Amino acid sequence: MQKALVQMNLPLPLVVSDITGVTGLRILRDIVAGRRDPSLLAEHRDHRCRASKTEIVAALTGNYRPEHVFVLQQNLELFDACQAQLAACDTAIEAHLRTLTASIAVPTTPLPPPRVTKKPRDNEPRFEVRTPLHQLTGGVDLTQIDGITAYTALKLLSEIGTDMCRWPSEKHFTSWLTLAPRNKISGGRLLSSRTQPSANRAAAILRMTAMSLGRTQTALGAFYRRMAARIGKPQAITATARKLAILIYRALKGELVYRDPGADAYDDQQRTRVLRRLRLRAATLGFELVSRETGELLDGVVS
Repeated sequence: MQKALVQMNLPLPLVVSDITGVTGLRILRDIVAGRRDPSLLAEHRDHRCRASKTEIVAALTGNYRPEHVFVLQQNLELFDACQAQLAACDTAIEAHLRTLTASIAVPTTPLPPPRVTKKPRDNEPRFEVRTPLHQLTGGVDLTQIDGITAYTALKLLSEIGTDMCRWPSEKHFTSWLTLAPRNKISGGRLLSSRTQPSANRAAAILRMTAMSLGRTQTALGAFYRRMAARIGKPQAITATARKLAILIYRALKGELVYRDPGADAYDDQQRTRVLRRLRLRAATLGFELVSRETGELLDGVVS
């Protein structure tokens, strides 16, 4: 559809961020229906559209050649067909979730409110996902973990299930996900600690989630940035994905109700650990740490 617009000298994608949105689809359907007046087409501008009506009129002033309009019509019909197929998939997924939850009792713990309210992406299901997942997991809401949306939780549970008893410990779970380092030791010397290559879909989902945490002001985001500064971004993604896997394992086993402490709390905790190690190191060398601000000795637990 974009190619057909460009061939007609209609730079609509430059002024409308998504031509498959409300404004874009209204305009495309009118063009296919035979309407060519840019002023009338611009009347379809939604109030949320950032581009002005004048900009849309300028972007719709071009050469509406019949062959290109025909190509636009065919691709628009293909787009509608794909949307119908996606809607059918959503209906089937929703029906399957109803079947799975039919024999499961409603958990006693209420579903907590969503942490972040965002507009669902185009590839996300168009039905409410959190409630059936909350029932399937016995009252666990994985969306309380940073980076885990309802759609992400749905994909993860379809891969790993809800019964964590199949893995004796979280180390077994992360090893199954191929997120744990595969240490190669010879003669007591560590030769390599790279993770094993794998096509595990759950691990791929966790890695994508870890990448999205890099710019967030959360404890997991601060962890990712600290690891990226130490060992590089690829390894930091794997390390953050492993931490996410551990949190999910503990949450599904009922050992954890996740609450994000925030990036500042995580940074303060790391600062405390670093100062404690420095104090112990200085003590072994016969020195003492002194605060430059107060002049006091740094002994004991540093806050």
